[in-house]
Amino acid sequence: MLSLVGYNVFQIRKTKKMRLLFLGPPGAGKGTQAQRLTREYGVVQISTGDILRQHKKEGTELGLRAKEFIDRGDLVPDDLIIDMLSNELEVHDLSRGYLLDGFPRTVPQAIAFDKMLEAREEKIDAVLILNVPNEELIHRLSGRRVCLKCGRPFHIEFNPVEKNPECPNGGEHEIIQRQDDSEESVRNRLTVYEDQTAPLIKHYNDKGKTYLIDGTGAMNDVFGRIKAALSEAVS
Repeated sequence: MLSLVGYNVFQIRKTKKMRLLFLGPPGAGKGTQAQRLTREYGVVQISTGDILRQHKKEGTELGLRAKEFIDRGDLVPDDLIIDMLSNELEVHDLSRGYLLDGFPRTVPQAIAFDKMLEAREEKIDAVLILNVPNEELIHRLSGRRVCLKCGRPFHIEFNPVEKNPECPNGGEHEIIQRQDDSEESVRNRLTVYEDQTAPLIKHYNDKGKTYLIDGTGAMNDVFGRIKAALSEAVS
């Protein structure tokens, strides 16, 4: 059953191995919280996007197969993504477990991943879903800015623009809003996420593995809620 987990729960033992999925909309803070999870528990963070880029860069057999689809403008097939993921799980020390960040994205990917886990005689311990209201996500993302000269990110409210002597423009940033951070683009990205993820959440909810985490408020508070969910999930 999908549940909102509070903070005051006993802490998980660090020796417990965990296999986790981490889902959430753009701007929910998954990347920041995933990094904290890897430091806290020693789990390996695995991003299928990073895996795909690395295989392409190294020119591996899987990377060359993926390149054929990318060059045609097609999506990389699910079975190829699963092959890359399976390969990735073999090259890391997973004695403390792993965290899949942003995967799977669709029900077919989840079903293929279920079969892979069955072959490995493994099970997912928890599917963490970082939940933030759309209007707050729009506020977070549409307020992002970046300097064209040095690439430094800013936010009109949370991280205002300031001079940086290292910027090659004499310390004066050339600030822009990326196209995909416009309010219209953000709303479209959130719609796509909801369309793809709602069936995916049901898939894992039916297995009793989902934990809905309140992603609003201070980062430390959000991390506390994630830790509480993990305490319940793997106790």
